[in-house]
Amino acid sequence: MSNNESAISVIRRGTGEIIGEESLLAKLNSKKKLVIKAGFDPTAPDLHLGHTVLLRKMRQFQDLGHTAVFLIGDFTGMIGDPSGKSRTRKRLTREEVLQNAETYKAQIFRILDPEKTRIEFNSSWCKTMNFYDVLGLMSKYTVARLLERDDFSLRYKSGEPISMLEFMYPLIQGYDSVALNADVELGGTDQKFNLLVGRDLMREYRLEPQTIITMPILEGTDGAEKMSKSLGNYIGISEEVRSMFGKIMSINDHIMFRYFELLTDIPENEIAGMKEQINQGANPRDFKLRLAEKICGFYYGSEQARQENENFLNVFSRNIMPEDLPVLKIGGQKISLPDLLEKTGIFKSRGEIKRLILQGGVSVDQIKYSSAEAMIEVKNGMILKAGKKHFFRLFS
Repeated sequence: MSNNESAISVIRRGTGEIIGEESLLAKLNSKKKLVIKAGFDPTAPDLHLGHTVLLRKMRQFQDLGHTAVFLIGDFTGMIGDPSGKSRTRKRLTREEVLQNAETYKAQIFRILDPEKTRIEFNSSWCKTMNFYDVLGLMSKYTVARLLERDDFSLRYKSGEPISMLEFMYPLIQGYDSVALNADVELGGTDQKFNLLVGRDLMREYRLEPQTIITMPILEGTDGAEKMSKSLGNYIGISEEVRSMFGKIMSINDHIMFRYFELLTDIPENEIAGMKEQINQGANPRDFKLRLAEKICGFYYGSEQARQENENFLNVFSRNIMPEDLPVLKIGGQKISLPDLLEKTGIFKSRGEIKRLILQGGVSVDQIKYSSAEAMIEVKNGMILKAGKKHFFRLFS
């Protein structure tokens, strides 16, 4: 296998689709240093494992000698990407966008090679465009083409408003590729339309169209919805290692191998072997421990990850409580069980708390409670267990 065939094999792993693969192979053969673009609208301050699916693919290109352009959509972020949205999004202020962008810059180099990374802001070229330039950009695309987008089409048919500003979003994202003369653009599978607009606009501006690589959308800890901070199903790349380890261990078994494929470099034949072992009766938990240790090891080092593996086994298999459990200060000696659980900050609603209590999923010092009316007399050092995964040491 040639070096370029080997490179394409690495690049193909975990991708949803590659559009323009022949062109990419030709560029690789030309020995040209490619510009690999991925855009991120700073609509929330923290990056999570869902974002790293793209970042890891960018890093693979960097390891092959190419330049990653981490494009912060400070201009488009004030519009809000309408992809998959059934209604107009709330616009962010420039101050909110810039504040979030700063946190992105502080986090990305946990994955990307800073020596092979350019950070760009799309306001650099967008703010210099005059109205004549904007009209010229708009003339290169039709309303009919924009209405081919499923979300726009559905909203149009149902009478939901679509602002002209939202129509501009894919055009501006596409123009970013023109401004950067991108060779490759990465995006989630839900971004395919926007990425194709970039190819079309590059042709209009007489540039060689970029290759498009779409990446699968990573499910969150609920196993169903796209990982998202707003849905509370995310695992942040900057959160404390124990929290990260525990959240990974809490994911549904059926998405575990999606995480293996998209978030680790474990060879695909090994992943297939793990699946086969589970089919033959092996405990999925053992493989999930390997997954959690692998991911945490990437961000916090192998020793810390190994220690978290040991801590997890102590608590959940050996019934040995670590000394450094999270501390929950109550501020009194008596508290209702629902109020106590609410103070943990791990529940979305009182309804969720009550359901867990009624299901017998709560205990204090190994005494189970099944009534939402229960009152707890707090003594320093008590252990609260909430569900299968969460433990706290109580202090009054």
